[in-house]
Amino acid sequence: MTDPFLVLVESNTSGTGPLFARRARDLGVRPVLLAEDPARYGYARAEEIAVVEADTSSADSVLDAIASLDAGPPAGVTTSSDYFVPVAAEAARALGLPGPDPQAVIRCRHKGRQRAALAARGVPVAAQTLVTDADAALSAVRHTGLPAVLKPADGSGSTGVRLCGSLAEAAEHAALLLARTHNERGIPTVPGLLVEEYVDGPEFSVEVFGRTPVTVVGKHLGAAPYFVETGHDVPAPVPDATARSLADTAVAAVEALGLGHGAAHVELRLAARGPVVIEVNPRLAGGMIPELVRSALGIDLVGAQVGAALGHRPDLAARSAHHSSLRFLVVDEPSVLGEPPAALDDPPPHVTATVLTGPRDVPLAPRHDHRDRVGHAVATAPDAPTAARAADAALTLLRTSLRARTALEGTA
Repeated sequence: MTDPFLVLVESNTSGTGPLFARRARDLGVRPVLLAEDPARYGYARAEEIAVVEADTSSADSVLDAIASLDAGPPAGVTTSSDYFVPVAAEAARALGLPGPDPQAVIRCRHKGRQRAALAARGVPVAAQTLVTDADAALSAVRHTGLPAVLKPADGSGSTGVRLCGSLAEAAEHAALLLARTHNERGIPTVPGLLVEEYVDGPEFSVEVFGRTPVTVVGKHLGAAPYFVETGHDVPAPVPDATARSLADTAVAAVEALGLGHGAAHVELRLAARGPVVIEVNPRLAGGMIPELVRSALGIDLVGAQVGAALGHRPDLAARSAHHSSLRFLVVDEPSVLGEPPAALDDPPPHVTATVLTGPRDVPLAPRHDHRDRVGHAVATAPDAPTAARAADAALTLLRTSLRARTALEGTA
C-alpha cells in the first residue's frame, strides 16, 4: 500500500509555500508538488519534497498529472498560491475530495463578478465598474469621481493597483493594464480592469475559516499612489465593537459568495459609513499573516488549511492572547540589499524574527507591489503597543542593509 500523499498544485515560493509541505508531513501525509517550472521552488529541493514537472494550467491537466504518478488516489489536493486556487478546487471536486466550491472560487478570482455578487446580497462594497477599453475606463473614472482606484480584474498582491488623481493618470494607467496579457507568473490574465471608488479610511483584513472569523488584522500601507502592504498587527488594536463589525461584514461576504470551506482572507476599509469590503480572497492570507496569528493566538491556520484539504475538522481555539506585529523592509528607490546589520545579532526586546529575503548585492528597483518586500521584522509581546514598537525598532535596524544605488554609484 502506498503512503498517503497530498497534491500541492504549484505553491508560494516562500512564506506559506514551504509551510504547507511541512504541515502535511506533520499530519503524516507526503507532500507532492506539481509545478510547471520546478526550478522556481528552491525550498522543495532543500527540504527534499517531491516535485513533479507538470502542466498546471487546468484541472484536466492536473488530473492527468496525478494519474501519471501511479501512486493511487491522493488524500487531498490544494495549493498555497492564489493563482491556482480554482484549478486545485476543480481537481479536488473531480476526485471527490474535500475542497471549496469551484464555481464560488472562480467567481471570487474575477473581481468584477465578485463585487457584483456581494452588492446583490447587500454586502457593503466600493462602487466599481468593469471596463475593457480605454474610453470606457475614462468614462467610468468621470462617473466614479477622482481620485479613483484602477486595478486588474484578476490581480493579486497589489500588482497593478494604483490610485489615480487625474484623468491623465487614469488614462496612462488604464493603457498599461489593458496592454497586459499575462501576470507576473506568466498566467494569461482576464481582459479588462476595474475602476473603483476610493474608500478613505484605515485598512484591515479578517481571517475567516469556514464561516468563523478567527481574527481581525490591522494593515499598514506604503505611500500613495500605490497600495503596497508594509506591515500587519494581530489582533488589530481596535475597540471590540469595531472588531465585531469588521468580522460580521467579512462573514457576510463569505456567505454571499458561497464560500465556507477552509480559509478566506477578506480585506476591508473602515469608512465613515462603516466597514466596506475591498475584496475577498478564497485562500489563506499572505504576508506572513498566518504565522503572526500562530504567534499571537496559538492558532495554526496553515495546519487547519492543510487539514481541511484532508477532511479534518479545524482546531480554531486560541491558546494565547499575545499581540504580534510585522514590518516589511520595502524597496522604494533603486537599491542594493546587503547583509543584516550586526546589531541584529542582539535584537530589540520582544523581537522574534528579523529576516532578509531578497538577493544580496543585486540591483533592485521598485515594482510597487508585494515584490518590493525584501525583508521583515516580527515582534510578539503581551500588548499591542509593545509589539508594534519592537517591530518598528527592528525595522529601523534592517533598513541599514538597504543602500541606495544612486549613492553607491556616486562613490564608485
